[in-house]
Amino acid sequence: MRARRLLAAAGAATLAAALWWRRNPSACPYGQRFWVEAPHPIITRERLREVLRPEPGERILEIGPGTGYYTLDVAEWVGGAPSAAKGPNGARPAGTVEIFDLQQEFLDHVMRQAAERGLANVVPARGDATALPYEDDSMDAVILTAVLGEIPDRAAALKEVARVLEPSGRLVVGELFGDPHFTTLASLKRQAAEAGLDYETHSGNRFAYFARLSPAPRAEGA
Repeated sequence: MRARRLLAAAGAATLAAALWWRRNPSACPYGQRFWVEAPHPIITRERLREVLRPEPGERILEIGPGTGYYTLDVAEWVGGAPSAAKGPNGARPAGTVEIFDLQQEFLDHVMRQAAERGLANVVPARGDATALPYEDDSMDAVILTAVLGEIPDRAAALKEVARVLEPSGRLVVGELFGDPHFTTLASLKRQAAEAGLDYETHSGNRFAYFARLSPAPRAEGA
C-alpha cells in the first residue's frame, strides 16, 4: 500500500512539473541533456532527411541543436561535393550547418562532437531565437526539433525564421508527443501562417512528425 502511495505521489509530482513547464516554456538545461540524447522514435534522422531534402553545398541553420543528435548527420549531408553553381566564380561553396542556441554548454558539446567526427563545417552562435544574427534570405533551410514550444515568444521566432530563409528555402519542424512543450501540427500550421510561412507536407503522425514549411510568396516590390 505504501509503495502504491509513493508511486502515485511521484506520478502526480511528475505531472505537476510537466504542466508547470508547459505553462512556463524554457530551454532544456544542459544538466538534463539526457532528455535530448535519448532515442527519437519516428522523428528519426532518416525521416528528417526525407523531409528536409538537403543538398550538398547548402547553408542550414539548426536552432536548438541539443547535443547534436541530428547536427552531425546534417553536416555530412550538406558537406559533400557541390551539386549546383551558386557562387560568383561558378562553384557552390562547401555546405555549412549553423547551430544556434541560448546555452553555450550545448554549443560547446556539439562542437566537441563535430571535432571528434572530423567535421569542420559546423559553425556555432549563441543568442535568442527571436533575434537571429543572420542576414535576410541567407539560409537554404532552418531546422527546429522539439524546440519551438520552448520559446516563450514563438511568433517572433517564426518571423525571424521567415526573414533569414531564402524565398525558395524551407523550414522543418520536428515534434514528439511526451515533450512538455509538444506543438501539435494544427497549432504549428496556424502559428507559421501568421509568420508568413506556408505548410507544405509532413511525415509521421499526430504524435510524432517532421513538417516542412516554406516562405509565403512575397508581394511584388516587398
